[in-house]
Amino acid sequence: MELILAALAAGASAGITETTSGAIGDAYRGLRDGLRDRIAAREERAAPDLDGPAPDTSADTELWRVRLSAALVGSGADQDEAVLADADRLLELLEPPGIRSDRYVDARDSKGIQVGDRNTQTNHFS
Repeated sequence: MELILAALAAGASAGITETTSGAIGDAYRGLRDGLRDRIAAREERAAPDLDGPAPDTSADTELWRVRLSAALVGSGADQDEAVLADADRLLELLEPPGIRSDRYVDARDSKGIQVGDRNTQTNHFS
Protein backbone atom coordinates (compact mmCIF):
# COMPACT_ATOMS: atom_id res chain seq x y z
CA MET A 1 0.00 0.00 0.00
CA GLU A 2 2.70 2.44 1.03
CA LEU A 3 4.63 1.75 -2.17
CA ILE A 4 1.62 2.70 -4.31
CA LEU A 5 0.84 5.81 -2.25
CA ALA A 6 4.49 6.88 -2.35
CA ALA A 7 4.65 6.45 -6.12
CA LEU A 8 1.46 8.42 -6.72
CA ALA A 9 2.50 11.21 -4.35
CA ALA A 10 6.01 11.39 -5.81
CA GLY A 11 4.67 11.48 -9.35
CA ALA A 12 2.16 14.19 -8.53
CA SER A 13 4.68 16.29 -6.62
CA ALA A 14 7.18 15.97 -9.47
CA GLY A 15 4.79 18.02 -11.56
CA ILE A 16 3.87 15.27 -13.97
CA THR A 17 0.96 16.38 -16.11
CA GLU A 18 -0.98 15.04 -19.05
CA THR A 19 1.55 16.70 -21.35
CA THR A 20 4.68 15.37 -19.65
CA SER A 21 6.51 13.14 -22.07
CA GLY A 22 9.06 10.44 -21.58
CA ALA A 23 9.34 7.37 -19.43
CA ILE A 24 8.46 9.09 -16.14
CA GLY A 25 5.27 10.65 -17.50
CA ASP A 26 4.27 7.40 -19.16
CA ALA A 27 4.93 5.39 -16.00
CA TYR A 28 2.96 7.81 -13.81
CA ARG A 29 -0.02 8.01 -16.14
CA GLY A 30 -0.01 4.23 -16.60
CA LEU A 31 -0.08 3.61 -12.85
CA ARG A 32 -2.63 6.35 -12.14
CA ASP A 33 -4.98 5.49 -14.98
CA GLY A 34 -4.77 1.75 -14.32
CA LEU A 35 -5.64 2.30 -10.66
CA ARG A 36 -8.47 4.67 -11.56
CA ASP A 37 -10.01 2.10 -13.93
CA ARG A 38 -9.54 -0.74 -11.46
CA ILE A 39 -11.13 1.14 -8.55
CA ALA A 40 -14.04 2.41 -10.66
CA ALA A 41 -14.75 -1.07 -12.05
CA ARG A 42 -14.60 -2.74 -8.64
CA GLU A 43 -16.42 -0.13 -6.59
CA GLU A 44 -18.76 1.10 -9.32
CA ARG A 45 -17.92 4.68 -8.49
CA ALA A 46 -15.20 7.16 -9.33
CA ALA A 47 -11.82 6.70 -7.71
CA PRO A 48 -10.58 9.31 -5.25
CA ASP A 49 -8.28 11.93 -6.78
CA LEU A 50 -5.19 9.90 -7.59
CA ASP A 51 -3.09 12.98 -8.27
CA GLY A 52 -2.96 13.76 -4.55
CA PRO A 53 -4.35 16.60 -2.48
CA ALA A 54 -3.56 20.24 -2.89
CA PRO A 55 -0.65 20.91 -0.55
CA ASP A 56 -2.73 23.08 1.80
CA THR A 57 -2.56 21.13 5.03
CA SER A 58 -1.32 17.87 6.43
CA ALA A 59 -4.96 17.06 7.29
CA ASP A 60 -5.77 17.13 3.56
CA THR A 61 -2.87 14.79 2.87
CA GLU A 62 -3.92 12.35 5.58
CA LEU A 63 -7.54 12.36 4.39
CA TRP A 64 -6.32 11.66 0.83
CA ARG A 65 -4.20 8.77 2.09
CA VAL A 66 -7.07 7.26 4.09
CA ARG A 67 -9.59 7.50 1.24
CA LEU A 68 -7.19 6.22 -1.37
CA SER A 69 -5.96 3.41 0.89
CA ALA A 70 -9.53 2.21 1.38
CA ALA A 71 -10.16 2.30 -2.37
CA LEU A 72 -6.92 0.44 -3.12
CA VAL A 73 -7.73 -2.29 -0.60
CA GLY A 74 -11.31 -2.53 -1.85
CA SER A 75 -10.12 -3.02 -5.41
CA GLY A 76 -7.35 -5.45 -4.48
CA ALA A 77 -4.73 -3.20 -6.05
CA ASP A 78 -2.60 -3.34 -2.91
CA GLN A 79 -2.05 -7.08 -3.51
CA ASP A 80 -1.63 -6.98 -7.30
CA GLU A 81 1.96 -7.75 -8.30
CA ALA A 82 1.63 -5.84 -11.59
CA VAL A 83 0.43 -2.70 -9.80
CA LEU A 84 3.23 -2.99 -7.25
CA ALA A 85 5.77 -3.44 -10.06
CA ASP A 86 4.40 -0.34 -11.84
CA ALA A 87 4.68 1.70 -8.63
CA ASP A 88 8.19 0.44 -8.01
CA ARG A 89 9.22 1.28 -11.58
CA LEU A 90 7.89 4.84 -11.26
CA LEU A 91 9.84 5.38 -8.05
CA GLU A 92 12.97 4.00 -9.72
CA LEU A 93 12.57 6.53 -12.52
CA LEU A 94 11.93 9.42 -10.13
CA GLU A 95 14.82 8.78 -7.76
CA PRO A 96 18.51 8.81 -8.58
CA PRO A 97 20.36 5.49 -8.46
CA GLY A 98 21.61 4.46 -5.04
CA ILE A 99 18.97 6.27 -3.01
CA ARG A 100 16.26 3.59 -3.01
CA SER A 101 18.33 0.61 -1.92
CA ASP A 102 16.75 0.31 1.53
CA ARG A 103 14.21 3.09 1.61
CA TYR A 104 11.04 1.08 0.95
CA VAL A 105 10.16 -2.03 2.87
CA ASP A 106 7.42 -4.58 2.24
CA ALA A 107 6.07 -5.15 5.75
CA ARG A 108 3.05 -7.27 4.91
CA ASP A 109 2.39 -9.90 7.59
CA SER A 110 5.25 -8.57 9.73
CA LYS A 111 5.40 -8.09 13.49
CA GLY A 112 7.74 -5.80 15.35
CA ILE A 113 9.26 -4.24 12.27
CA GLN A 114 11.48 -1.22 12.55
CA VAL A 115 12.83 0.80 9.66
CA GLY A 116 15.69 3.24 9.78
CA ASP A 117 19.28 3.59 10.83
CA ARG A 118 20.80 3.52 14.32
CA ASN A 119 17.55 2.44 16.03
CA THR A 120 16.98 0.36 19.13
CA GLN A 121 13.93 -1.83 19.55
CA THR A 122 12.79 -4.36 22.13
CA ASN A 123 9.80 -6.57 21.31
CA HIS A 124 7.73 -8.74 23.63
CA PHE A 125 5.23 -10.88 21.72
CA SER A 126 2.64 -13.09 23.36
